[in-house]
Amino acid sequence: MKVSIGGWAFLALVVASGCSSGDQQTPGEGAAPSVIAVDGSSTVFPITEAVAEEFQKQNHGMRVTVGVSGTGGGFQKFCRGETVISNASRQILAAEIEACKAASVSFIELPVAYDGMAVVVHPSNTWATSMTVVELKRLWEPAAQGKVLRWNQVRATWPAQEIHLFGAGVDSGTFDYFTEVINGKAKSSRGDYTSSEDDNILVQGVGGDQFALGYMGLAYYEENKTRMKLVAVDDGNPNNGQGPILPSIETVRGGTYRPLSRPVFIYVNAAALERPEVNEFVSYYVESASDLIREVGYVPLADVEQELVRQRFAAKTLGTMFDPAMGMQTEQTLEQRLRAPR
Repeated sequence: MKVSIGGWAFLALVVASGCSSGDQQTPGEGAAPSVIAVDGSSTVFPITEAVAEEFQKQNHGMRVTVGVSGTGGGFQKFCRGETVISNASRQILAAEIEACKAASVSFIELPVAYDGMAVVVHPSNTWATSMTVVELKRLWEPAAQGKVLRWNQVRATWPAQEIHLFGAGVDSGTFDYFTEVINGKAKSSRGDYTSSEDDNILVQGVGGDQFALGYMGLAYYEENKTRMKLVAVDDGNPNNGQGPILPSIETVRGGTYRPLSRPVFIYVNAAALERPEVNEFVSYYVESASDLIREVGYVPLADVEQELVRQRFAAKTLGTMFDPAMGMQTEQTLEQRLRAPR
């Protein structure tokens, strides 16, 4: 089963509006089944949508809806009890933990894949083959707004042409992650750029403008690689010894593509697992998603990480592996976090 990312939005409308009349009936009863409601990150959407589609094929009469309102918007719905699963391209934040706590929503945090964040330009761009983290910050930090407007203000040898920026919307976990690792503080960014929670809009923007630069999930680049070109990123760490690195399955999983690679997650309402269909869907997700993750362009967890996620779900381990005050930027690997005692 291979579906282009550009088609996921259409599929979401189909699934959200309901399946065929036969699919809406539970076997032997003729009544509409209860809905497994998922929302959140556009980055994680293709993975969850692929899993939901296969799950429904194998479990006639079960219905999963998958919405896209960004990681932040998804957590708002999740903590209000409007959804039972939240897709997230970053870890849950302290304020979101408090919102869930206030609403008596306990959650299980499950990493599902790795995603590299791609810095992209138009294919005709011959100068920006690589950028340092310092240059990315110079371009994207709040102080750049209205001031850093041309390519040669980023690097003197680049053209004195206006630079047109495209990036994630403020409710996106991609926005939170990019601003944290590049600008040093989540949600800290210049505001004079074209933003959207829909990565397809960013693809259209960068792919249609020779002086554009943007950032998005690597999977969206892979699906549209003829329309954009990757920029290698140099983290500036002399101990790295690697220089500029392009994102790939190997560099994302191996951790050499720094700092723009990350795990992505689903968050599950623990109480909702008392519903057999929710428990079955999440079990299917953690057991069967690896092949689907590859098909939609993401990087599967390593085998040992996947087994630790299965154990985390089986034990119904509540809460987050991350210190909300520290974010995701520590030297601890995902495997180390999964093994850490609770």
